[in-house]
Amino acid sequence: MTVYHHGNLRQSLLDNSLQLLRAEGSEALSLRRLAELTGVSRAAPYHHFKDKQALLAAVAAQGFAELAALLQQLVSDEQIALGLRLQQAVLGYLDFAQAQPALYQLMFGQTLWPADSPAHGNSVSTTQFQRAAKDCFRQYVHLFERLQAAGQLASSNTLRSAQLLWATLHGLATLTRDGAFFTRDDLAEIAALAQFARAPA
Repeated sequence: MTVYHHGNLRQSLLDNSLQLLRAEGSEALSLRRLAELTGVSRAAPYHHFKDKQALLAAVAAQGFAELAALLQQLVSDEQIALGLRLQQAVLGYLDFAQAQPALYQLMFGQTLWPADSPAHGNSVSTTQFQRAAKDCFRQYVHLFERLQAAGQLASSNTLRSAQLLWATLHGLATLTRDGAFFTRDDLAEIAALAQFARAPA
């Protein structure tokens, strides 16, 4: 864990939250324990997160930012064909979910997403969480738009196509996390099928 000395306390709290989440799960996260691990007073975290829900939303937002950065790196390589970039983005998403199961579950779980969740509202953490999730999703929308502009994708609603892909990816990630039969080789083969919406030759 990172002991805070000076600088950005909020980021230090988030870094320690991610480490604790990965090691023990979201149930282990509390502002009191986080303060102890970071080496600050128990009141200090409340200057940045009003409660645990705000902390969880901020941690999830950072998770979406990490995933978006990964996807951006995978889809922006102009030396690689667009179709292959789509496959890489599919496999990159699934690899992320497998490598960070606790973070992934928090990002998409019922703790933050139901309409009646305490995380919903106008708090800074909630706004950042929602914006980060949308920014991450846009990576797929933009890639579908580029595929369509290049004539490599059948004429369709790119937003709906991206939503269908993300729903499929989330299902695969969840099945794999829960112990279904998908191996790394299975996922690689499934990623190669990401051309399902290609325009006919």
